[in-house]
This record gives sequence, C-alpha cells and structure tokens, in this order.
Amino acid sequence: MKLLAFDTATEVCTAALWLNGQVLERAETHSQHSEHLLAMVDRLLAEAELKLGQLDAVAFGCGPGSFTGLRIGAGVAQGLAYSASLPVVPVSSLAVLAQGVEAERVLAAFDARMQQVYWGVYRRNALGLVESVQPEIVVNPAAVPMPEGQGWVGAGPGWDVYAERLEKCLAGHLGRREAGRSPQASHLAVLAVAAVAAGRALPADQALPVYVRDNVAAKPGR
Repeated sequence: MKLLAFDTATEVCTAALWLNGQVLERAETHSQHSEHLLAMVDRLLAEAELKLGQLDAVAFGCGPGSFTGLRIGAGVAQGLAYSASLPVVPVSSLAVLAQGVEAERVLAAFDARMQQVYWGVYRRNALGLVESVQPEIVVNPAAVPMPEGQGWVGAGPGWDVYAERLEKCLAGHLGRREAGRSPQASHLAVLAVAAVAAGRALPADQALPVYVRDNVAAKPGR
C-alpha cells in the first residue's frame, strides 16, 4: 500500500509517505502550515519518484487541535484526494500522538487554550495499535476523568503546559509523563493503513475536521 499522511493539529506540521512498510517523513515547527504543507508533500513525492495518483489513499489528522490547523489539514486532504480520485482516511490526532508513545496505556493531551486540554485515553491492542477507551473531550486539566488502573503514561503539548494540574488530578494513576511529544505522520500512517485494511477509507468529501469543542470561540461556561 502507498499512502500519504499528514497532521497539522499542533505547532508541528508533519507529513509522511508510507510505501509498503517503508516510510519517508518530514516535519517542521511553525505556525504557517498553509505555506509549508503542500511543499512538504511535493518533496516527499519527488523523493519517492511518485505522482499523487499512484497512491492508494490520503490520510490526515482530523483533530482535535488548532482550529486553523485542522481546517488546513482537512482542506488539503480533500483537495488532494479530489484531484487524484483517492479516498481519505481521517485519524484522530490524539491517537496519532498516543501511537508514538512506547507504552501500553497512554493519556494524550493537547493544549486547548482557555485553561483546557483536549484529552484522549488509549490502550494498545494485540496488534500494537492504540484504541480509544474513553470519548475524546475538552476539559479543565484539574478535572480530567480518572482512567482505570495504574501506570498510565502522559504525553502531548497539554502535558507540557499543565503538568502540575494533571499530575495532581491523576495521582495514583500516572506512571510517568513524556515531555516534548507531538503527533508524527509516520505514526498516523500506521493507523491509517490499518483503517484502510478494515474498510474505513472514505470519499474525499468526507475529509472533515473534528473540533471536539463545539464553539471554538466560546469561553468556558458560556
């Protein structure tokens, strides 16, 4: 399978080509994903000596995350898929982050601003793929829902910003946390390949962002 994957949910813009198990990857940290994503895709395709139409699918991190970043990612995925008549594979950006953490149990968090985090709880299955065990939510870091059991690993930009509050809330459940983690397109590709194999690829017009927060401009409690 040949698949393009990218994620723009955080400050890191990351893109990868999955070529029958081999991976080419690029990543840049900046706030102007719209200026860099297509150039990264072009460089990856040139390096692999492939045209877009030779791929089997376009996978993207559908969120939650940066409102602007998600719109860019979904728009690029839809545009590329339409132009080459390819299906799309939306993948949770929190799940992508969790997939990259070497742990059986992962608590993934992005900074949602307004003193909140986007929160996801994942366990790794027998195939080594993470699966959500609670609905992804946006929540105050001092009020995240308790996971079952101990030895959970915290990771993601939300942990970097709100570590003290999260650690206090999760006392007794947290084994460790990993700083400086962000989603990587190579991990997105792993999840996307499994999704395609399971028949979960979608038509291009269903390349839509998942915000989790219904009103991205609202203040908590309104």
